[in-house]
Amino acid sequence: MDRVYFSRARRGALYLAFLLAGTACARAFAQAPLSPARSPVEPSAQDTSSQAESELQAGIALTQTGRFSEAIPHFLAAQGHVSNEYAANFNLALCYVGINQFPKAIPILVGLRNGNHENASVENLLAQAYAGNGENKEAFEAFQKAVIFTPKDEKLYLLVAAAFSKEQNYVRSLRVVESGLGNLPDSARLHYELGYILWQLDEPGLAKPELERAASLAPHSEIGYLAAAQEGFMLGNLPQAIQIARTATRDGFSDYQLLALLGDALIQFGASPGKPEFLEAKKALEKSIVARPNYASSQIALGRLLLQEGRVDPAIEHLELGRQLAPRNPTPCLLLATAYRKRGQVEQARAMLALVAKLNEEQAQKHRPASEEDR
Repeated sequence: MDRVYFSRARRGALYLAFLLAGTACARAFAQAPLSPARSPVEPSAQDTSSQAESELQAGIALTQTGRFSEAIPHFLAAQGHVSNEYAANFNLALCYVGINQFPKAIPILVGLRNGNHENASVENLLAQAYAGNGENKEAFEAFQKAVIFTPKDEKLYLLVAAAFSKEQNYVRSLRVVESGLGNLPDSARLHYELGYILWQLDEPGLAKPELERAASLAPHSEIGYLAAAQEGFMLGNLPQAIQIARTATRDGFSDYQLLALLGDALIQFGASPGKPEFLEAKKALEKSIVARPNYASSQIALGRLLLQEGRVDPAIEHLELGRQLAPRNPTPCLLLATAYRKRGQVEQARAMLALVAKLNEEQAQKHRPASEEDR
């Protein structure tokens, strides 16, 4: 059960926040036209415009590092006062998606779509927003429109699949990845994603060859090592997962996902306070968090480790952050129930257990096949 939950946590922020920050934001800004010459006889208008352009660039800089909440006020200040309203509006919607404020993102993106900005970036982000908001039919329609624009864009499939997976809509995520492999049959990342989704759908026999295919397509790379380590982790071969993750780090790959997986695997294989493996796990998770503070899996795993150490207060801090980053994952709630009980907060512990039951029921519902209207 723990391995299932922690692997799900690993997916909460796998692609959405930082692939969005690194690609869609930059792409939107690249579409900005050159600023027109401004008349020197209008100093107040010029000052306002100059300030707005500075706000826009400040927002983009924050977005590129995943600091979505901090970026939003800058984009709001820029709206209506910059030469490229598309950049301001698109990146504002991107930030809302990044902090799970999907109802705020959707009307902005629909407005862009209806205002002569129907393009792959808008449809891609709109598909993610609809998926996060539970509007599955609309999400898939937007995804299909994005595919028409950019059928060979690997990140399109990864981002939309991740958006569905984050909501435990693995059947729909499966359809997205299969569509991607139809256009990109040799994509190691898509084969990796397919393997993960099949495992979540209780098809380990089908998942295993997909992970092996991913590793063979990109040997001695981050995704190759991650696929091989994830295969061991998913199938319960923790020594194999640990060995592969260690090899990857020795070979110079310090990917935050590999570090999180290494920490998880060491803890679940029995690393306990006082053992060298425990310190190794702690260092790996701390490095992962430094690299990606908003990566839910690392926060949750470090919280669990601190709980084992008896450091309840910092454990709760990391677990609560993990719960915020992955609100549909029951793992941090289960661990928080233990932590609050240790701190004598019985009511909070009971509330966490009730939330675990609720989330488990929701996950069971999400695993059922898609309805006809969603197909």
